[in-house]
Amino acid sequence: MTNSSSLNTLNPEQRKAAETVQGRVLILAGAGCGKTLVLTMRMAHLVHSGIAKPEEILGLTFTNKAAAEMRRRMAKLLGEERSKKITLCTFHSFCLMVLRKDIQHLGYTKHFSLYDAHDIHRLITQISRTLLEHESVMPSLSPTINAISKARSQGVFDENSPVNDQWHDQFTKDVHKRLQDSLRAYNAVDFDNLLCLTVELFMKKPHILDEYQNRFRYLMIDEYQDTNPVQYQLAAHLSNKHNNLCVVGDDDQSIYGWRGAEVRNILEFDKACVIKLQQNYRSTNTILNAANAVIKNNKMRRDKELWSAIEGGESLEVFHAPTEIDEAQAVADRIVKLKESKNLSWKDIAILYRSNSLSRQIEMALLKKTWKNGDRWIQGVPYQIFGGEEYYERREVKDIMAYLRVILNPFDQEALLRIINLPRRGIGEETLDKLTSLNRQEGIPLWQVLQRQILNNTLELTDRSQKALEQFSNLMSEAKQKFENGNLRESVKWLIERVDFKRSIHEEVKSEKMRAFKWENVEEFVSAIGDYEDNLHKELRPQDISLHDFLTTTPLGQDKPFRQEKNIQEEKVTLMTFHSAKGLEFKACFLIGLEDHIIPHEKSLKETGIEEERRLMYVAITRAKRYLTLSMAKQRKRVGKDMPSRPSRFLFEIPKELLHISQWNCPP
Repeated sequence: MTNSSSLNTLNPEQRKAAETVQGRVLILAGAGCGKTLVLTMRMAHLVHSGIAKPEEILGLTFTNKAAAEMRRRMAKLLGEERSKKITLCTFHSFCLMVLRKDIQHLGYTKHFSLYDAHDIHRLITQISRTLLEHESVMPSLSPTINAISKARSQGVFDENSPVNDQWHDQFTKDVHKRLQDSLRAYNAVDFDNLLCLTVELFMKKPHILDEYQNRFRYLMIDEYQDTNPVQYQLAAHLSNKHNNLCVVGDDDQSIYGWRGAEVRNILEFDKACVIKLQQNYRSTNTILNAANAVIKNNKMRRDKELWSAIEGGESLEVFHAPTEIDEAQAVADRIVKLKESKNLSWKDIAILYRSNSLSRQIEMALLKKTWKNGDRWIQGVPYQIFGGEEYYERREVKDIMAYLRVILNPFDQEALLRIINLPRRGIGEETLDKLTSLNRQEGIPLWQVLQRQILNNTLELTDRSQKALEQFSNLMSEAKQKFENGNLRESVKWLIERVDFKRSIHEEVKSEKMRAFKWENVEEFVSAIGDYEDNLHKELRPQDISLHDFLTTTPLGQDKPFRQEKNIQEEKVTLMTFHSAKGLEFKACFLIGLEDHIIPHEKSLKETGIEEERRLMYVAITRAKRYLTLSMAKQRKRVGKDMPSRPSRFLFEIPKELLHISQWNCPP
């Protein structure tokens, strides 16, 4: 398809957005208005028209899935060869690419480890124990961890800035400073730091920034309403030279303020050509009119109103059940009736809620519900809860990853502590306590403490413990040579057998079924390594596929710390939170628990305010394509007690003529 014929498929606003390619451009793309289509068409137009070469375009997204979808569409528009030359990736993947090449300017080596949230939590716990001289059960560190994460996302952490009179402010600053020192000592980088360090690198080394500014003359950012101040700074640095920055987003869908996202980034995007995409291709006008009526009550927003050319549209059903159990049963009844009467599949239906705690009663009701399939009666509506444990979060997988991290970077203290006695090899808690105490006292990496101990036994360990340390050190040396000289898949298989990893699983769990499940995960990990190698063999020689690339790329494939991948294909009803539903669509949606202490949420009202809660309600409403049911309970258990509930104030913002109020126990 030629560029002109492709552009002819767009509506007038979409075409204007695709053809406006110079300077600062803000594309306000409402829910379901085709923003991904416009972004890819814009990139294709830049190339087809000769304005830019493919390698001069950088597209930044928040998820790998979004980047992959754009890549797939680009291949159709430009062909495989040219589309591969466009850089399409997440913010975190882009920063990783920069740091892999130039992190040595910031005091790290190129073989740095990538820490996830669990690693950082353990490290902060260890630092806090030292600062508080507290060896027993620690108080909750969530406020400290959240404060550090939010401050880093805003790029405002300065150890020299004044603090409030509160003890916790100073404690947080002390922990953060120790955290930064520890990460540098362990040659490790975490997800927040990927962004912060890249901005720091650009500021300290202008010639490196200049290299990327010259390389990427056209920058496009998806979901701009979700950017935090550090991402804002990154975009500003990259686009400063050529000033060709196009951002796409919807301020009405900014729902990540609690993670540091700043809706002001899109509201205050100045000196720009503003193009509004308001024609929705997803929902009926009844649903859109309800969403418009709710969101217009926000004061901090850019004016726009979604509309649809889709004919018809049933009223939104609303019912008020006596209790949460009654509400759940009524939802289950309506799901079965809706599936039969509208000829829907189970996967066409979603149940959305503000908090995960609301899913329990719904699950119970779905499990008990009977429905007819042909001549058979079946008990239990099939369902899936979106957001289960991710593969790379499973313990046995993280254990293998920890081995690989130590092989690559022995200064990685978190990984070293995880595997030094796994499987059990005679390095007990007492030995570890002596090693880590010396590590803290002398301020040298644990690996160096271990090597020194092997040489002269300064800690006077038992012969058994001393021999175990020597064997572990020899194992790591042997493994390092193996990985340097062999391919990844065979080296990992060798490692799993060499350390007798199956024994560690048998020591951990007693159930044969669970042992089999965990061993399947280990075998799946070997397959994942193989798939990684096979994909890269098309472009690289086997000896050029490094362990470092795998270790730093794989965790990023999970889209941390923002969103999980969303790929709902099973023939089941989907249960998920309002936040998780963003970016998805279903023919029928049930929004449950629409009560004032739940949506707007009491805690969130204090943290992010009423407007973000209203935006969350707007996002939930606009997930529905044809049928939308709103429900609540007159009383709900809170802290174990039945408490009265009031309908959400957002329900009263929807015009009555759009609603059909029904009896909770009488599905329409």
